[in-house]
Amino acid sequence: MLQFSRMKEKKKKEKELPKGKGVQVKIRLNLRSIILGIFLFLFILPAILSFLDLKGGESKVELSQALSDLKAEKINKVTIQEDKLVLDYKDGNIKYTTKEPTDSFTSLLEKVKLDPTKVNYTIADNSLIKAFGSVLGTVLPIALMIGAFYFIFKLQSRGAQDIFSFGRSKAKLFAKGKQDITFKDVAGVDDAKKELEEVVDFLKNPAKYRKIGARTPKGVLLFGPSGVGKTLLAKAVAGEANVPFFSMAGSEFMEMLVGVGASRVRDLFSNAKASAPSIIFIDEIDAIGRQRGRGLMGGHDEREQTLNQILVEMDGFTPNDNVLVMAATNRGDLLDPALLRPGRFDRRVTLDMPDKEGRLAILTIHAKRKKFGKGIDWLKIADRTVGFSGADLENMLNEAAITAARNGQDAIGMLDLEESATKVKLGPAKKKIQTQEDRNITAYHEAGHALVSHALPKTDPVQRISIVARGMSLGHTEISPESGDRTHETKTRLIQAITTMLGGRAAEQIVFNELTAGASNDIKVATKYAKAMVVDFGMSPLGPVNLGANSEMGDFGNMEWYEGPQISQAVQEKVDNEVSKIIESAYKEAAIIIKKNRKTLDAIVKKLLEKETLDKDEFEKIVGKKNE
Repeated sequence: MLQFSRMKEKKKKEKELPKGKGVQVKIRLNLRSIILGIFLFLFILPAILSFLDLKGGESKVELSQALSDLKAEKINKVTIQEDKLVLDYKDGNIKYTTKEPTDSFTSLLEKVKLDPTKVNYTIADNSLIKAFGSVLGTVLPIALMIGAFYFIFKLQSRGAQDIFSFGRSKAKLFAKGKQDITFKDVAGVDDAKKELEEVVDFLKNPAKYRKIGARTPKGVLLFGPSGVGKTLLAKAVAGEANVPFFSMAGSEFMEMLVGVGASRVRDLFSNAKASAPSIIFIDEIDAIGRQRGRGLMGGHDEREQTLNQILVEMDGFTPNDNVLVMAATNRGDLLDPALLRPGRFDRRVTLDMPDKEGRLAILTIHAKRKKFGKGIDWLKIADRTVGFSGADLENMLNEAAITAARNGQDAIGMLDLEESATKVKLGPAKKKIQTQEDRNITAYHEAGHALVSHALPKTDPVQRISIVARGMSLGHTEISPESGDRTHETKTRLIQAITTMLGGRAAEQIVFNELTAGASNDIKVATKYAKAMVVDFGMSPLGPVNLGANSEMGDFGNMEWYEGPQISQAVQEKVDNEVSKIIESAYKEAAIIIKKNRKTLDAIVKKLLEKETLDKDEFEKIVGKKNE
């Protein structure tokens, strides 16, 4: 059965072949293959000749028989090939025999009393063949040895090139005109774009600045959290300036071999200078730009040698090089101070998380290639995505598109966007099997957060309540501002935020007369806030005194030098007491709100158990509009 099916497949394929067209064989010939073929032919030629000789042994006759046949006139012609006699018989057969080298053909004829003049014989001229054989026997071994040495040296040189190629730059080159990303494709970082517009003008019109004595910046350091668009902004600079763009990650400089990193730095800068005006972009420069003297090998650490070479190359630039070095990192506090001095990275551009307007602009850019349904409230989405980076927003839209496609929809809807925003922030929903008791506890816990937050005047409105498990939590209450992102926090808002966090624990204790472990994270965050109020912000009766660790802040807002707290045990007890007072007062306030609005709490829980998730409108139908 299997054989039959294969035969059918073969016939089917034969039918599919176009008629009148045979199989086309393409042979690629080059000098290497031709030379190799000649060597192989010369090598096997003696074997071929020997084989032919062996094959002719089937018609060999004895010398005495050959002389007897000559005497009997059975042979038409004899061809003498040195010691070999080729016999052409009258019956059409061709045979041969051999004689002794010392015997001549005429002497053999005379021995059997034959007249040599009456015998038809010719002497073949084998001088050329002998010469060829002699030359071949001498030249062939030499040629084979030369060929072998040639290929050996070729392989060795190729290996050496592979070794030396470790030192070549692995930078990705985006040639001039091949970088299609411009400032139009970047949003949410308007301040950073303004800083870099001058850099673009430097690259486009260097003579304008040199005319009045201005020095072109040698380096620009992009600093900011992950996902805010540092790499994208660097590509946009290259696209706007329309210059070659060499991109390389900091980790790509390092290899196991010593000196490779420094060699790659030299090669990268050499290529950039040859293509000037150009841009070198080193992503995650903290991989090689960390402070020196802290490695395991001290000053001889390979990473430090690579950094030293970068410093040398940047110092070696002349104003006419017109090569700009850009770097990006989210750990600017780790960089070596030598990198940050004037003449190297002259400009430091800080990229922050986008505000509401920035998030709206980012959403507009990423939404161009996607299909959305009617009723999309982009302002609402921007409000709900506080703390999202540009990468988070792009991922959110992609998750929404995947959800819509999985559900068989033709376009992305508002519910898809809201679900994807929650998914990116808290993780995917888990269909965790819970007992009815666990569901009730979770519902009252989240409803307690929402009710307390709604009752307090200085807290942000509740956007969403859910008892669907996500990540490590069994439910969540989303509270975010509607009137733009807030920069400063007041003492009143911090206390009310702590009260909101403790609202879940208060609801559990009042309703079930029991304490659960579900409020552990709420307690942790509330304690952190309360301690910051006392230790860092001076918002307690202890006064405006910093009671925490001593530290110095670097240029990038990160702690560069640290020392433990220098306070007495008595002062530490006072700090602990003030933190406890803030927590206790906030918890009592939350409990009062829960007891006062118990019926409303039960109504929220009833609806929450029914639908599992409540949005802002559904929540406010139960509790009313928030009074601020």
